[in-house]
Amino acid sequence: MTTAEPPNGSREAAVWSGFTVARLPRILFGAGRSGELGAVVREFGRKALVIVRGPGFLASQDWMRLLVALETPGVEVVVESVSGEPSPSVVDGIVGRHRVGGSGGAAMSDVEVVVGIGGGSVLDTAKAVAGLLIPGNSVTDHLEGVGPQHRYEGPSLPFIAVPTTAGTGSEATKNAVISVRGEGGYKKSFRDESLVARVAVLDPDLLATCPAELVAANGMDALTQLLESYLSTRSNPFTDALALSGLGCARDGLAAWFTEAQAGRGAAGPGSVAAVARERMAYAALCSGICLAQAGLGSVHGLASPLGAQFPIPHGVACGATLAAATRVNIAALEERDPQSVALSRYAVAGWMLSGQTGADDRETRSYLVPTLESLTARLAVPGLSAFGIGEASIPALVADSRGSSMKTNPIVLTDAEIGAILRASL
Repeated sequence: MTTAEPPNGSREAAVWSGFTVARLPRILFGAGRSGELGAVVREFGRKALVIVRGPGFLASQDWMRLLVALETPGVEVVVESVSGEPSPSVVDGIVGRHRVGGSGGAAMSDVEVVVGIGGGSVLDTAKAVAGLLIPGNSVTDHLEGVGPQHRYEGPSLPFIAVPTTAGTGSEATKNAVISVRGEGGYKKSFRDESLVARVAVLDPDLLATCPAELVAANGMDALTQLLESYLSTRSNPFTDALALSGLGCARDGLAAWFTEAQAGRGAAGPGSVAAVARERMAYAALCSGICLAQAGLGSVHGLASPLGAQFPIPHGVACGATLAAATRVNIAALEERDPQSVALSRYAVAGWMLSGQTGADDRETRSYLVPTLESLTARLAVPGLSAFGIGEASIPALVADSRGSSMKTNPIVLTDAEIGAILRASL
């Protein structure tokens, strides 16, 4: 930081009108903590279905080490490897392969606990599978805005999350994002509090082999989630504290880790720039998951859903490509239509937090935010939307499909024209 004093907006009085903190996992955080995985699994059972990103991960030293950690205390391991974002067919297929002893509601799972080891897509797959192994029905029965939308009655098998990337924060959320890509595609959530991981094991050492482009995309996802939850209309003092803490770690860790990964030093050991940066980003991603689960998100994630459903764009890239433009449009809309909004002061806090600069007033301080985000996006080499075949002709359909749950907690209701402007500026 280059200033000792935060902007005026950070002195805003906390609103203690009451809030709810939904279920969270037990969290084991720190380098080497993944060595405790076997003991954690044994708290819930002996036979574990382990879902990983494959097949490459199964040939890695990390997997060999984790397998020893699982088998040493006597865990029987059954492995499923997946690729890409979870689809209904993937989730239902895994559930079908691990139900025995009957048919329909009479069938039972042949495992006692589900472990997800991987990025957000792997964790979401494992989360959904854990939730359906006992009831046995299709995940499409419970997707928001898709199919019959039946209430989930459970029960879920115990789920243990072990992230190997720093982005989605899925280890701390109650929703599994299920995707069908292409015409008529969607990205929708299977969501219930009973799906939250019983335990989240966060070992920054498992992030050491992340390539630079994955560091960038996932890091921009975490940064976006932190910023949007801080600006959310459902934010509260609990999520504010975590969001600002996470933003500070993302500020100090993301670009540094990307640079080290680009230079081939991403796996450097304890005390190195890379190791410290990995730890900060693992924490930032965790905070982002907690915050989004408690407070909601905003316009970037409102757009990321149709972008990911209609085009082959990774979720983190969609966030990174649109974050600066969405921030600019939100601020302009607030200044024009709701100039007394507390969100403008919060944008000033975020501007100070991420840029290290403060101005004569909140307006000047928040003016540093968009250039800082643009500079970070360029430094991380995040591609624009046009790199994925998205153009002017794509905008009407994307705008029409952008008003999901994330957009509902944006600090101001954006017009279709404003949403279109975000997309055009992000091409």
